[in-house]
Amino acid sequence: MQAKSIRPFIGASNFDLSRRFYQDLGFTETVLSISMSVFKTGNGLAFYLQDASVRDWIDNTMVFLEVENVEQYYRELEALDIVAKYEGVRLTAVKNYDWGSECFMHDPSGILWHFGAFIK
Repeated sequence: MQAKSIRPFIGASNFDLSRRFYQDLGFTETVLSISMSVFKTGNGLAFYLQDASVRDWIDNTMVFLEVENVEQYYRELEALDIVAKYEGVRLTAVKNYDWGSECFMHDPSGILWHFGAFIK
């Protein structure tokens, strides 16, 4: 069996707000229905965003996105000024570990994103 992709499903407390947020981050949206969209990166990585506000689910969802350069990615996130633009969004600076480095971002609903790079 050969996998081609993996696409997590994440919820949104305010679907329209979250849609705008992910568009501002640079994801391309394809609307699938009135309550679900798929968001893709330029290289085909993707996730589904649902108009579903299930607190236990949202509060326990984390997504790890591997990037080439965490420091550069963090600076790009800062330049978007998303923390000021979207209430509840938090951005945490780069942390270095023995396995690599990562920075963190909470989206408008509280989904925790890890943007990281592994030591090669």
